[in-house]
Parts: sequence; structure tokens; C-alpha cells
Amino acid sequence: MSKLITVLNGPNLNLLGKRQPEIYGRETLADVEANCRKVLADGFDLVFRQSNHEGQIVDWIQEARQTSCAIVINPGAYSHTSVAILDALNTFEGPVFEVHISQIHKREAFRQHSFVSHRADGVIAGFGIEGYEAAVRRACAVVAKATKA
Repeated sequence: MSKLITVLNGPNLNLLGKRQPEIYGRETLADVEANCRKVLADGFDLVFRQSNHEGQIVDWIQEARQTSCAIVINPGAYSHTSVAILDALNTFEGPVFEVHISQIHKREAFRQHSFVSHRADGVIAGFGIEGYEAAVRRACAVVAKATKA
């Protein structure tokens, strides 16, 4: 089994550190990637991607079916709108962990529903960028446990 974790980021996350730092913080997406790499368990690696385009994210999820053991995804605004991303995630056989930097349940009503959560094996919201690290750690643990079983 592959020990590659796919980390996907949706729209506007390329502006992390610049866009609404009072909500999303001052760290950049490059900082998030570096932090995720630091917490990888031995033998694991990750591919880290961001797109503002829904179809590109769907393509990457479909690619992960062949290459990856787990997906960590922050779908951004697509959390609340994209049945296409949900459908793609439903084709992925490994664990899926959803991350939100802000606490979406304390924000506008439209942000409080996530289509992706219907597929996610775990959801982390409101932990800032540390939520990514927690999701990567959990993905490593779940995959390691499954390979021992």
C-alpha cells in the first residue's frame, strides 16, 4: 500500500497569510506545507496542492485513488457548494480528513454546512493551521493501523 498522503486546498487558500489574517492568520500555504511535512510518520510522504478550480480538485481526488493512502482536504468555499467534490471523494477508498482553519460553525449560516463532511472520516475546524498537522498525524495513524491489521 502506498504511504502517500494527498493534501488538497481549495479556492483562495493561495492567499493564506494575506487574506483576512484576523480570521485565517498570517502563516502562508508554504508554512502549512512545511508543518505538514514535519509531522509525517516514518515512511510517509505527501503531495500538497492548491487550486481555485473545482474541476482540478476533482481530478486530483481521482488521481489519488491510484496514488495515495489518505486525503486531507480543505475545500474552502467548495465545502458548502460542491457535490462534485463530494462525489469524487466517495470514490476514494482510503480515509479522508476535512480541515477548516476557522471555526465554520461560528460563522455565517451558509458556512455551517459542508458537503465534504458527509464523506470525511474526521473534521477539524477552528484550530488554525494546526488543524492540518492534526489531520496528517491522524491519517498516518489510521493507515499504519490498517496495514498492521
